[in-house]
Amino acid sequence: MRQCALHVFPDCGATVAAVDVQPNLSPEETLATARIALQQLLDAPQVRTALVLTDLFGATPSNVAQKLVDGVNTRLVTGVNLPMILRAVSYRHEPLDALVARAVSGGTQGVMQVAITAPQNQKRIQHHDPDTHYHQQ
Repeated sequence: MRQCALHVFPDCGATVAAVDVQPNLSPEETLATARIALQQLLDAPQVRTALVLTDLFGATPSNVAQKLVDGVNTRLVTGVNLPMILRAVSYRHEPLDALVARAVSGGTQGVMQVAITAPQNQKRIQHHDPDTHYHQQ
């Protein structure tokens, strides 16, 4: 997902980090790695706060991240998806409270059912329909 963010926003590399949770490492080892990654981000001149995103609440990444964030300068949002990441990256210069709200709304707005029926705003054509004018006005 970090690579996708960098593809869309190539200038965000210094402000977006990813920590892969390896199944053979203990949560303590993962936490140590995450602390280093977070500190490297916060040491960057333009970064004062950080938003931590994880996949699933209650899973190891989320549990580790809960120990990582302080709730003041760092916040945690779970349920990450690509729209959430793109929203967070595009508004990364906003205050942390606003960034959290934008990330959550981006994540929820990015989830939708896509119908495989008639395109929006076009009525379905019934084969027995006597109206032979099918164009949209």
